[in-house]
Amino acid sequence: MLDGVMLLWFLLTALSLLFVIVDIRSTPESTVLKWGFILLTAYMGPFGAFLYVLGCREPLPGLHERYVATRWRQVLGSTMHCVAGDGVGILAGAVVASIFHFPPALDIALEYILGFGFGWAIFQALFMRDMAGGSYTRALSSTFFPELLSMNCLMAGMVPVMTWAMKNTPMAHEPTGPAFWFVMSMALLVGVITAYPMNWWLVSRHMKHGMMTIRSSNEPTNEDTMHASASEHSHDAHTAPAWRAEKQTQKPVSKRVLAGMTILSFVVFGVGLGIAVLLTRF
Repeated sequence: MLDGVMLLWFLLTALSLLFVIVDIRSTPESTVLKWGFILLTAYMGPFGAFLYVLGCREPLPGLHERYVATRWRQVLGSTMHCVAGDGVGILAGAVVASIFHFPPALDIALEYILGFGFGWAIFQALFMRDMAGGSYTRALSSTFFPELLSMNCLMAGMVPVMTWAMKNTPMAHEPTGPAFWFVMSMALLVGVITAYPMNWWLVSRHMKHGMMTIRSSNEPTNEDTMHASASEHSHDAHTAPAWRAEKQTQKPVSKRVLAGMTILSFVVFGVGLGIAVLLTRF
């Protein structure tokens, strides 16, 4: 039964990934978010493709700016960006831990460190440094807490699913077999759900960006949404992050509020770890 489910899953994942790779080329989205949706589809198969179509794919020529301006789509872009980057490090850590037969606590610690490190230093700070005026150091500083809060909530959802499934699924500890990748896909899928509320808060406070629109000068743009476009890159393009228009009047998040949300994110992570410990006893 499980073998059949996994076979169907990987077939659908291959078809979904092919669709997104081909179709997203014509979507007027930033390059980093395009790669984010490709990675998300590789992790989450048809669910990733569904989120791409529902949340980012331009419904009609010239409407992308207005389409992605909706708050839930902005949050989807933020969450997807987090999961895509963190997922690379998390999967790398899971593979290393499986090969060397690390105990569960060390496995989770390695996944957390690599996931956070890759997501923060590469997918957030490096790829988005233009938003920090081109300074990588400034980008590292401005993205540290948003990445930390989102990562904690992502892992809070992943760890219980991964722990329980690894224990109860034959061959799930072997990265050379399909069960390992199926389990990690399901864990990442749940992680998206648990990270989404925190990303809503981060986007609403303009601590993380959402979807963007990037067009070459000869691409059609709906005249009603042209006022939302702003030049973000030095090359000939129009970009329209929906949060930028509000950011000028948004007060910075106070240190007290940020400290409270950071503590909350660790509490959520702790709850996830506690559930994982309970699940290992059943």
